[in-house]
Amino acid sequence: MSQSIPEITLHDGLTLPVIGLGTYNLRGSEGVRAIQSAIDLGYRLIDSAYNYENEGTVGEAVRRSAISREELRITSKLPGRYHTYDSAVKAIQESLYRAQLDYYDLYLIHWPNPQKDQYVEAWQALIDAQKWGFIRSIGVSNFLPDHIERLEQQTGVKPSINQIELHPFFNQEEQRFWHQENGIHTESWSPLARVREIMDNPVLQRIADQHNKTVSQVILRWHYQLGTIPIPKSASSNRQLENISIFDFVLSEDEMKQIAALTRQDGRLNGQDPAVYEEN
Repeated sequence: MSQSIPEITLHDGLTLPVIGLGTYNLRGSEGVRAIQSAIDLGYRLIDSAYNYENEGTVGEAVRRSAISREELRITSKLPGRYHTYDSAVKAIQESLYRAQLDYYDLYLIHWPNPQKDQYVEAWQALIDAQKWGFIRSIGVSNFLPDHIERLEQQTGVKPSINQIELHPFFNQEEQRFWHQENGIHTESWSPLARVREIMDNPVLQRIADQHNKTVSQVILRWHYQLGTIPIPKSASSNRQLENISIFDFVLSEDEMKQIAALTRQDGRLNGQDPAVYEEN
């Protein structure tokens, strides 16, 4: 059974589904089958990264799919070690070669790596790669507002999207509002946080029981109503279907506030603060 997922439009005109599939650790033939399963169920946004070492897996799933390439939205990300202009261009090309794709729909700088301070140079490479037709839309991941402001000031181009850690224990309210004010869409990685901890949360379980839904569905519906794009990862077809079956109920304003109250001052799962974190 294929589900229909609503879409949003980025400031550059690219449309994206409001929920996608994360693919971290989905590799090899099992990964191909998992991604194929998601596409068959209705997923059209598939998120990968150079450092996930699975761009080839994603590309193979795309080729085996009965869905046309034009209907899919494939994302990858530039790693921190390739932020100089020339190395960024080569890495983008390598991403395409690995996946055997002619273009990526969305390509992001994975982390700003502020100590190396070459992210503006990397951004210029993405701008040019978009002009050359390698990428349809360009964005960033884990960037703070001052990083994004600098990109726009020095290149005149602002990202279409910023993919950030976002879940009920770390709801990033201030950053989300900043994105909204600046016409940038928010994408959520690790949208379900640590599954074991969050599934046992009594507030979320109570809300789930009231709607006859699972805790995962409540969290993903919360993301949708916030206007963010979650990309939950699952290799299970049953869980994949569960994760996109969130459009037949609505969380009340009070329920949204209850979930918002679960946030923590620094609820980051692995302490990866973009102000200091350096990705290889």
